[in-house]
Amino acid sequence: MSGTIEQPRFTCALGAIQSVVAIKKGVPILHSGPGCGGQITRLIGQGEGYAGGSTAPCTNAEEADVVFGGEKKLRSVIENSFKVIDGDIYVVMTGCTAAITGDDIAAVTGEFQADDKPIVYVEEGGFKSNNYASHERVVNAIIDQYVDKFKKNGEKIPGLVNVFASIPYQDPYWSGNLEGIKKVLEDIGLKVNILFGNESGGVEEWKTIPQAEFNIVIGPWVGVRIAKHLKIKYKQPYIQFPYIPIGAIETSRFLRAVSEFGNLDSEKTEAYIREEEAKYYSHIEKMADFMLEFRYGIPRRVYTIADSNYALGFSKFLLNELGIIPGPQYIVDDIPEKYQDYVKEQFAQISELKKRTVEVVFDPDAGNNQKLLEEDAKLYEDKRLLILGSSWDKNLADKLHADLLIISVPVQHRLIMNCGYTGYAGGLRAIEDIYDRVLATYR
Repeated sequence: MSGTIEQPRFTCALGAIQSVVAIKKGVPILHSGPGCGGQITRLIGQGEGYAGGSTAPCTNAEEADVVFGGEKKLRSVIENSFKVIDGDIYVVMTGCTAAITGDDIAAVTGEFQADDKPIVYVEEGGFKSNNYASHERVVNAIIDQYVDKFKKNGEKIPGLVNVFASIPYQDPYWSGNLEGIKKVLEDIGLKVNILFGNESGGVEEWKTIPQAEFNIVIGPWVGVRIAKHLKIKYKQPYIQFPYIPIGAIETSRFLRAVSEFGNLDSEKTEAYIREEEAKYYSHIEKMADFMLEFRYGIPRRVYTIADSNYALGFSKFLLNELGIIPGPQYIVDDIPEKYQDYVKEQFAQISELKKRTVEVVFDPDAGNNQKLLEEDAKLYEDKRLLILGSSWDKNLADKLHADLLIISVPVQHRLIMNCGYTGYAGGLRAIEDIYDRVLATYR
């Protein structure tokens, strides 16, 4: 594989500034070249949030800083950030320039930490990894350098859990997805630290991370390092659900798994599941005539060019609830090799009857994936196709006369505010969005 890829659906490690922006009154401080923050926001963000994009403080590193070092400039930017931006947590993150020159970020930030300022640092360097991996390092850095000061001698709050799921902004539906996850967990009796977005209590919520009884990771790999770190640091066990739960079948499966792991009241959990499934399937019954009438006009095969979390979640949902058969799934999150077999195992179990096999392609080169998808689609010219991808896949969808549901960045053809696809309500929303695109083609 060459050193370049076409249409990357993620950013460099510095992209984790968006994780900081997603914390209420979180302020990223960039020790990087000019323009890095803006480029990241344009790729994976819709809006700059409280202190993102062009609002984020930045040292604007230049040639002189490479020669003489940029620590003095960083110190000045931090001092002035405290003066002009009302933040609850400040996170210093390095770009490529600082990583190459070797500025002592820990020492500079440590001066302010010694004065009990709410500030942490993460030495990244954009070239070191992508923002999936750096998201975990940012979360762990905040826990180690700030949250740990507020631990209470191993004291736990009954029923409190920390959830590590959608990566803010990298998942374009992160806000709605986290809201959906928090709702269903609270409805079965848990108290939930969701940590990011409107449903979070901000930094005050982060301070209670050590007091959680256990942690929940949703996804095949991102978040596992955080959970393992907390297991060692605070003796917190964790449960991993390998994909986002969409619709009735997978949401119920998710809730039962969490309930059993946390020794919750199983009768209360089952009563809630019965109530939600009854409402969910009542809506499905209302559309049964429509689905029967349009059975030849709805998508019969689905392709995904997205990350492993979405590919798994949507494939299971679409196959088992709507009968849309997964074609090859193109995984573009540059997932580490040690997790790839785990993802393949999940796809091997996609059907309860285990009679369905799904081809999985791990390749961050989305341009190459488009070519492979087009070749496979030629074999199914008599079927209506659905593509789950990004705005970069619009031309391909038009060429194949396929329906496109945008679930991956960049997002240029849809405004996303609090839409989410998790939970029972999220499954209904996914059905609406898919068939909305189908009906838009009828004249």
